[in-house]
Amino acid sequence: MDPGGSHIEDDPDVKVMMAGSTLKKVKSRSWKKQRHFRLLEDAVTIWYKSRWAGKGHSTFSISDVEAVREGHQSEVLQSTAEEFPAELCFTLVFHGRQGNLDLVAKTPEEAKAWIEGVRKLIRKAQTMDEKERQDQWVRDWFLKADKNKDGKMNFKEVQTLLKMMNVEMNEDHALHLFTRADKSESGSLEIEQFVHFYKMLTQRDEVWKVFQDYSGDGENLLLEELETFLSMEQHEGGQSYQLAKMLIDRYEPSESAKRQDIMSLDGFQSYLCSQEGSIFKPKHLDLHQDMSQPLSHYFISSSHNTYLLEDQLLGQSSLEAYIKALKRGCRCVEVDCWDGSDGEPIVYHGHTFTSKILFRDVISTLKEYAFKASDFPVILSIENHCGVEQQTVMAQHLSKILGDTLLTTLLDGQVPQQLPSPQELKGKILLKAKKLNNPEDCLDETQTDEVSDEEAEDAESPSTGNPPARKKSKLSKELSDLVVYCKSVHFRDFEHARSNAKCYEISSFSENKAQARAKDEGTDFVRYNTRQLSRIYPDGLRTNSSNYNPQEMWNVGCQIVALNFQTAGLEMDLNDGLFRQNGCCGYVLKPDFMRDSNTQFSPDKPEERQGYKPLRLSIQVISGQQLPKVNQKEGSIVDPLVRVQIFGVPGDQGVKETPYINNNGFNPVWNETLHFDIHTPELALVRFEVEDHDRASRNDFIGQFTLPFTCIQAGYRHIHLLSKDGIAIPPASLFVNISISELT
Repeated sequence: MDPGGSHIEDDPDVKVMMAGSTLKKVKSRSWKKQRHFRLLEDAVTIWYKSRWAGKGHSTFSISDVEAVREGHQSEVLQSTAEEFPAELCFTLVFHGRQGNLDLVAKTPEEAKAWIEGVRKLIRKAQTMDEKERQDQWVRDWFLKADKNKDGKMNFKEVQTLLKMMNVEMNEDHALHLFTRADKSESGSLEIEQFVHFYKMLTQRDEVWKVFQDYSGDGENLLLEELETFLSMEQHEGGQSYQLAKMLIDRYEPSESAKRQDIMSLDGFQSYLCSQEGSIFKPKHLDLHQDMSQPLSHYFISSSHNTYLLEDQLLGQSSLEAYIKALKRGCRCVEVDCWDGSDGEPIVYHGHTFTSKILFRDVISTLKEYAFKASDFPVILSIENHCGVEQQTVMAQHLSKILGDTLLTTLLDGQVPQQLPSPQELKGKILLKAKKLNNPEDCLDETQTDEVSDEEAEDAESPSTGNPPARKKSKLSKELSDLVVYCKSVHFRDFEHARSNAKCYEISSFSENKAQARAKDEGTDFVRYNTRQLSRIYPDGLRTNSSNYNPQEMWNVGCQIVALNFQTAGLEMDLNDGLFRQNGCCGYVLKPDFMRDSNTQFSPDKPEERQGYKPLRLSIQVISGQQLPKVNQKEGSIVDPLVRVQIFGVPGDQGVKETPYINNNGFNPVWNETLHFDIHTPELALVRFEVEDHDRASRNDFIGQFTLPFTCIQAGYRHIHLLSKDGIAIPPASLFVNISISELT
C-alpha cells in the first residue's frame, strides 16, 4: 500500500527505518535505556518498545515531529557529550508542548539513516494535499484499531473503530455501507475498502445542497456555474473566471471532467475544504504589508521570561524555550541575567527555584534560530541583575557570538527622528537595555543609574513579596555601548514624553499600570505609541505563568505585548491569531489611525475617529466535521457547541454560541446564525471555539481557530481547527457561511 503517490518505501534510509534499529533513549545523565524503534508499513507511524516490557509499546506519527536535530543539540545530549560522540546522536523535536526525544544510534551510518529518513518523511507529510491527508488520517485510525495486525476488520471491529473516531451512527445504515464496501463479500474490510467505506459515510448533505443550488443537471458544475457560485456566494469579484479554471484544475479528481472544464461534487467538496475554501484570505497569509515604516508602527510578537518552559517558581529554564518561541515567529525575547559563580553570567528567574542556564548558550541559540521563521529584526530584552564585571562578560559574548548580526551603530550616523523600519533592520538583533548616554553621544565615563520600575517589580522575591531596597546599580560601558535603538528608560508621563522623549527610548509597563493608563488616557497612549515603543509584561503575581488579555494593549497601539509563550490558552490563541497574517513574520502593521501622531482615536469612543465605518458580521454556523474526542478513555461521544467570540475595542467585545448537539462529534449540523456589530473592524479578532457540553461541570475544549476580522473571506468557508497548543488537528473543521455588510 502506498500512502501518497511516490514510493518512499524504496528510499534506502526509509528501508533502514522499516527494518528497525535498537537505539538508546536518553532522558538525563543517569537515565539511558535501549529501545527498539521501527517505521510501520504505513510509512507514517513510528513504533517503539523496550526489549523487556512484554507487550507494552509506544507509537507516534511523523506528523507529530517538527524537526530532527543532529548531534549534541539538546541540553540532555550536551550533558552526555563525553559518553556519546555527536555523530551517533540526534533529537526528535515534537510540535506543541510535548518533550523532545533524545536518541543515540550504534553507528554513525545508522544515525544518518534515521536523521535523513525522518526528514524525508516530514517533507512528504508536509506536501500532502488535503485529500491525501484525509486518506492518511483514515488509514492511521485503521492501523490503530487493527489489534491483530491482519489488515482486515469485521463489522463489529468497524463499529468499535467508528466509536473511537467519535462517530455515533445508526447500525443499519453502517451495515448497509459496510456491505457495499465489502466488494469481495468476505465479511471484513481491508484498508483500501475501509477508506472507501469512510468516504461513503462522510458524504455531506449540506455541501450537496449548496452544489445543487448552482448545478443545472444536479451532477456537475459547468465552468460558468462555478464562476457564478464564486462571484455570488464567495465574493470573489473580478477574477472569478481564472479562479474557476484554476480550482477545477487543482481540485477536480476526474481527468475527463477536468478536460471538459467541469467540477463534480467530489471536486467541489475538495475545494471547499482546501486553503482557497478556508476562512482565511490566502493573500493575507503571505507577507503583504508595507515593511518600510518605523518599528513603532507595528505590533511585534513578544515573549516574557522566554527561558521558562513551565511556571515562574520551580519551572525548568531551557534553551528549548527560546527555540520554540523563535520558531513561532516571536520577535522579542527576554533574558534575565544574574551573576554566575564562576564569572559566567547565568539566566533564570531570580530568587526562585527555576533551573539555571548559561547566558552564552542562550546567545548561541539566538544566533542559530533568530531568523529561521522570519528575516525581520529580533529585539533582545535584557533584564540585567549582574555586577559590572559580568556585564562586561555579557558584552563580550554578545559581540563575539552574534558578530555583525548585532546592531551596534546608528544606521546612517544621524540623530534619529524616527525609528528605523523592519525592512532596514532585516537580519539584525537589537539589544534592549539601559544605556549610559544617548546613541549620538560619545561619553565614556561610567555613570550610576537607578533600578527601573520593572526591575524593582520583577525582582520581588515571591517568598516575601517585598521589593528590594532601591539601590544604585553600575552599568558596564561595554554593555551600554551595544544599545542603540532600544534604550530602556523609566516612564514618567505622556506629557513629559511628548516634550522630552527620544524615539529610541523604550519603557516597560506592568499589565496593571498599562491597563490603568489605557483606561484613563487612551488617546495619549495611542499617540505615544506612534513614535516610541512600549513593552507590556505580565504581573509579578502570575507565578503559574498565566497570561493577561493582550487585546487591551493592542487597542492603544502597544507594540511589544509580552506573553508567556509556554502557556496554552485564549491569550496565546489571540497572539497566534493576530500574527498568523503577513507571512507569520512577527510584525503586523498597525491600522492607519494608530500611526498618525495627531490621531483622535480612543478605544472607548471609536465613533469619534476619522473614517469610522462600523460593520455587521453574520456567521451561519452550518456543521462540524470529525471533531476529536475529548476523552479517549471513556466511551462517550462529544456533545458539541460552537462559541464565537469577538475581541477588540471595549464596545466590540462579544460572545454568542449555538445550542449543543447530543452525541455527535462526527457530523453535527447546527444551522444557527450569529450576528455581531463591529465598530473598529481593523482591531477586531474573531475566535471560533468548539466545546463539549457538560451539564455537571465546565465544558471541555475541543478545538479553536482565531483570526483578524480583516483576514476573513466571506461566503461558504471551512475553519480548520487547532488544538490547545495551536497545532492543526486535521480533519476537524467547521463549515460556515459568512457575510459582512455595512451597518446602516
